[in-house]
Amino acid sequence: MNSFFGASYFEYTRRFIYAMGLFICLGGCGTGPGSKNQDTRTEGTINISSDETFKPVIDSQIKVFEALYPDAHIIVHYKPEADCFRDFGVDSIRMVIVTRKATPQEQSFIIDSMRVGPEQMIVARDAIAIILNKEAKDSLYTVNDIREILTGRFKKNLIPVFDGLRATSTVRFIVDSILKGDTLTPKTVAGKTSEEVLDYVAKNPDAIGFIGVNWIGNPEDSTQLSFLTKVKIANLESADVPGAFIPPVPGTIYTLRYPLVRDLVYIVKEKHNGLAHGFASFLSGERGQLIFKRAYLAPMQKDLRIRPVKLRDE
Repeated sequence: MNSFFGASYFEYTRRFIYAMGLFICLGGCGTGPGSKNQDTRTEGTINISSDETFKPVIDSQIKVFEALYPDAHIIVHYKPEADCFRDFGVDSIRMVIVTRKATPQEQSFIIDSMRVGPEQMIVARDAIAIILNKEAKDSLYTVNDIREILTGRFKKNLIPVFDGLRATSTVRFIVDSILKGDTLTPKTVAGKTSEEVLDYVAKNPDAIGFIGVNWIGNPEDSTQLSFLTKVKIANLESADVPGAFIPPVPGTIYTLRYPLVRDLVYIVKEKHNGLAHGFASFLSGERGQLIFKRAYLAPMQKDLRIRPVKLRDE
């Protein structure tokens, strides 16, 4: 009697009750590996934010990803780039898609506030396309011409048009890479979206628009083909061949010959190996890279045989 109900029996009972309580707690909190409340790399629902200028290609990426994984749902919030960076402090946003990597200070903020180390990667190169009204006579410009247009010193009265005048990646790129301390002309017009930029340029012969090439560069996309019936794309002087004017196409973007090139970067801030990691892996994998290529961007993580464009006068 004493041996059956001895110390070993009570210790076994205590451990059993503790283990059952822990199991129930983990199951109820949704933190176990099989929890219905926790997403996986191919199942669940998450929110991400993306620079609005990447909308066409990111919509295509999500469409294919969700077709491959029907239980995965990615809710994307398109907004100006500065607002995407503010989402570093929003716990519900698992990933942001922008045009640059997080700075060391921004990474420290994510680690301190979110208790997670961000993962980031350049998955493609994009470009700023210069769009013109169909009636425009000139379609060849140097970078210096663009600078003079932006500052109001160009020989012709052209009106720069952007997708907003603050906080957008396009404006930041132009200010940092072209103006370099100079200021935009007061004539500059701001649309709310890239589509508004396209519409304004289509209706105003003196307008010159600045948008991401994935809105206008793909001649195989029916929507973009409709845009190209309303506007045309300017050629810019090559960064390495003076006097040669080139379009923003994958070959010239990949080799940086087109002078207005920027990165497409994902930054993941997810505490477990969940759906954000799964989508990030898809973007950098062969299928995602092929989608970037078909959108006339330059994929940066897979060798998909992008050949540089050979110009006729070379």
